[in-house]
Amino acid sequence: MQDKVLIVDTTHGGVKLATEFSKLNCEVYAWDIYHTLSEEQKKQLQIENVKLVDESFFLGGNKALVVAPIHSNLKYSVDMTHHDAVVYLLKEEIKIPMIEVTGVKGKTTVVHMLREIFKDTNPLILTSLGVEIKDKLLERNISITPASIITAWELGQKYNPGIYIWETSLGGTGLAQVGVLTNIAEDYSIASGTKTASQAKEQIFKDELVACDYDSYQKYYTQHEKKTNTFGLTEGNVKARDIKYGLTKTSFRVEVQGLKTVSGEILDDNFEVITFAPAPYHVENVLSTICASLTCGKSVESVKSGLENFHGLKGRTTIKHEGNTTLIEEINPGINVTAVKRAIGMVEHLPRSAVIFGGQYGVTCEEIDEESVSRVLDELSMDIGLILTDELGASVKDRITRNLNYWEECNDAVEYARAKGYQNVLLIYRSNLLDLEYR
Repeated sequence: MQDKVLIVDTTHGGVKLATEFSKLNCEVYAWDIYHTLSEEQKKQLQIENVKLVDESFFLGGNKALVVAPIHSNLKYSVDMTHHDAVVYLLKEEIKIPMIEVTGVKGKTTVVHMLREIFKDTNPLILTSLGVEIKDKLLERNISITPASIITAWELGQKYNPGIYIWETSLGGTGLAQVGVLTNIAEDYSIASGTKTASQAKEQIFKDELVACDYDSYQKYYTQHEKKTNTFGLTEGNVKARDIKYGLTKTSFRVEVQGLKTVSGEILDDNFEVITFAPAPYHVENVLSTICASLTCGKSVESVKSGLENFHGLKGRTTIKHEGNTTLIEEINPGINVTAVKRAIGMVEHLPRSAVIFGGQYGVTCEEIDEESVSRVLDELSMDIGLILTDELGASVKDRITRNLNYWEECNDAVEYARAKGYQNVLLIYRSNLLDLEYR
């Protein structure tokens, strides 16, 4: 390795990477390209002998190993992505099995379902909700940038985990026996429009085997056939039959054909599962979890019992029964137009239904397309009530022509829906759960 290393982007995990490289025998520089470093972080980097630089570092003819995130659009040559840097720093330290999960939607939920299935092996998990092992929350609201894998690994060592299950943004590292690509629900642009999400997430195929959404595989990744198992509602190595949807429990038959396992076996099977999956996209998440688990060599019985113990994820889809009202909560920092469409599918055929839509800006780097989401809400059946709330609701209400109500506070919107006698209320709210205390 070169004796000089430049870490680009201290906003998305670069501080951790710079700190780790500073422990090696090299000079480390960091470029705060988005100008987000706090004074405390700057002082800490100074203590670690990390020198802060700007673009003039390149103009001065300095030679260094350049480490930048996959989503950056540098006009200078990049030697290593942040994902690659994690591999460089951790490859000799990972001694137990590892699963990493990427995709546009469903990542956090899939990790938590996998935790239930692998519970007997003491899994250490990393998601956007935090780093957890057993019932211990080791760190809350951590980012899912690649560098957070190092943080999670450090936090979990004293608890003797038997497997690592990581949620990672924009692809995998290649450290895992099994990678999971949940979907490319939206192939959004990154790196100032020079790359797409599907290109970045292709890094997951560095893993030994990959469980990949069938449609995404067919559209983007067929060149990786030899290491891929696919899943889908109607197509793939793992698919569903005879789905019987329910708000709290859904059952269906799982058909497995030609699935490759890490031990080299080819698996064919057929079995029934019962779990929380009130809409088709939830079933897709379940199928991705099943595909990954079987690829790892987990038994069908472990898969079935783990899924039966999964009752939804606080901060994603949860069901609450209060009096005569069933409240279906979709509270998620990553809610976009696709997520709104999918959520509405849960209540379209339920009696006396209403949709509450709203939330906040600045929750994630990717903001919501207001024009598109307004069209989706405008096309709701007039039999379904529409209630808007908070910043996002206020911003879209003038774009919608159908009847609606607006409440500034989310709590008031929920209470209004109850007072109007709606039996099934879908709350679609763009926020971190911990930022929302509406009751």
